[in-house]
Amino acid sequence: MSDNAAAAPPVTAGVDTRPQWFGHPAQLARLFMTEMWERFGYYGMRALLTLYLAEHFLFSDSTTNGLYGAFTALVYLTPLFGGLLADRYLGSKRAVKFGAVLMAAGYFMLCFGGDAAKPFASINGERFAVEVVTAGEDKTQFITSGGERLQIKGQDDGSVALLRPDGSAAQTVAKDAFSSSGERSEFYVMLMLFALSLVTVGNGFFKPNISTIVGSLYADGDRRRDAGFTVFYMGINIGAFLSQFFLPLVALYFGWSLGFGLAAVGMLLSWLLMHFDGGRLDGYGDRPAGAGPNRDLLIYIAAIAFVPLTWLLFRNMLETADVAAAAAKSGDGFLGYIASLPLLGRLMFFTFFAAIIGIPVYAWRTGSVKEFQMMAAAFVLIVFNVVFWTLFEQAGSSLTFFADRNTDRQIGSYLMPAGQVQVFNAIFIIMLAPVFSALWLWLAKRGREPGIPVKFGIALIGAGLGFLALVFGTQFAGPDFKVGLGWIALIYFIHSAAELCISPVGLSMITKLSMARIVAMMMGVWFLSIAVAQYVAGIVAQFASVETVGGEVTNLKVSLDTYVGMFSWIGWIAVGIGALLLLVSPFLKRWMHGVK
Repeated sequence: MSDNAAAAPPVTAGVDTRPQWFGHPAQLARLFMTEMWERFGYYGMRALLTLYLAEHFLFSDSTTNGLYGAFTALVYLTPLFGGLLADRYLGSKRAVKFGAVLMAAGYFMLCFGGDAAKPFASINGERFAVEVVTAGEDKTQFITSGGERLQIKGQDDGSVALLRPDGSAAQTVAKDAFSSSGERSEFYVMLMLFALSLVTVGNGFFKPNISTIVGSLYADGDRRRDAGFTVFYMGINIGAFLSQFFLPLVALYFGWSLGFGLAAVGMLLSWLLMHFDGGRLDGYGDRPAGAGPNRDLLIYIAAIAFVPLTWLLFRNMLETADVAAAAAKSGDGFLGYIASLPLLGRLMFFTFFAAIIGIPVYAWRTGSVKEFQMMAAAFVLIVFNVVFWTLFEQAGSSLTFFADRNTDRQIGSYLMPAGQVQVFNAIFIIMLAPVFSALWLWLAKRGREPGIPVKFGIALIGAGLGFLALVFGTQFAGPDFKVGLGWIALIYFIHSAAELCISPVGLSMITKLSMARIVAMMMGVWFLSIAVAQYVAGIVAQFASVETVGGEVTNLKVSLDTYVGMFSWIGWIAVGIGALLLLVSPFLKRWMHGVK
């Protein structure tokens, strides 16, 4: 157990004698700002990433969604190891600062993407250069064949028509005879994957340990803990709001490099806040007692050596994403995809199943019956957590592409960039977080606050209803096959309310249900469950992949129908799973032994 959990007792005679910040320990303010700037960097980068992969490197939808899912999965998988190393050797503060340095380096490296890929199309094995003409939001693709300049137009059945200037078809190409891609620099692809690898490893040290320090601010039984994590969570979303609003605009008008550069600046600010804390965090997150000889340098070297291994996992995903997606759509569906999993998929599922089986066994062998039951309840909720984040994390992949292709983003004279729509989540979290924080406290004083399992069930139902609301809205799509921006705002509003029922509550739940000696590792397992969800989210998004030419779809009706089918399917599944959790919540409540 780390010293951060064994600092000078924060509560004396039931009264918190430390300096306060809005009714919470004053240290929460610095952790709030540290996490805010770290999330500024991460969410700003995330707002750009899928569109950057699709438009700059011209990767296909399935490759982009697969790589995005792999990246976000590993971002949440590495905290399992970062939490363990902090618990045993480094302490949380050192881990957070080291992670911040690696992440900043990764964001700076993303600034170097080289020239944009050059699009081309293959028709019956013959390759043609593609010319993309942009007029506002509309992009039209052309090839030159036999001296004629022909427009590429996707058909409802998946075939491609090559149209003359008068609109007549010069040729209709069967679906299987047409493909498109981009001629890209392998060096800059390698550099991009290396940058993502640095961010991945750095996040493993940063993410679980900042949350662990927050948990250590509160004594056991302190009812402010849930509210404190909700306030902390609002800091995350202030950072997300700032970056998701400004960075897509910066990338649109000044280029991808400056957008990623600002993400790196945010990360450096986060490091500065932790490194120069003025003694405000003394006694929290220090090196654990009994850690033995200083192993910091060895751990740092090992972490950097892990970066090339992460790069290999990304490279393997990049090379197999299209094959795996094709297997999933070939008729075998999800099982077909599982059968063709790349190396990362096998690693992800093996690690998750090992954790959800091995750690409860450890709790049963080394802890009391009460500790085992509390840990078992935590793991049941962790499994349901996977379902929620699988749906929620469509925001960075399929929902971003839906906003780009099938959403009218015009607001008066302002055209909202597709990457900017993610800012709705941050806006609604900032608006709703104080409301939910006050609501939980108000209900708790009256003994009517819903238990953690009930909050999880509500969150799952909300996630499903958000997608079903968007599906309903597609009935009002115009002749251009685009829905109004209000329907995108609505799904983010519903998902944001659902998120506040599970994410800050989930972090608090881990600190309360976990055995004290492995609390940081359990925080890592919590993020591991999100990692698995991110990977599965990539699988789900690949089912909504649409054929593109030069980074753009050629038939908006096909893309709209594809998204509607997937959103409807996952929406109803989520509602059903959420209802199931509400049914079993009384049984879980007993095993939680009064934890609320």
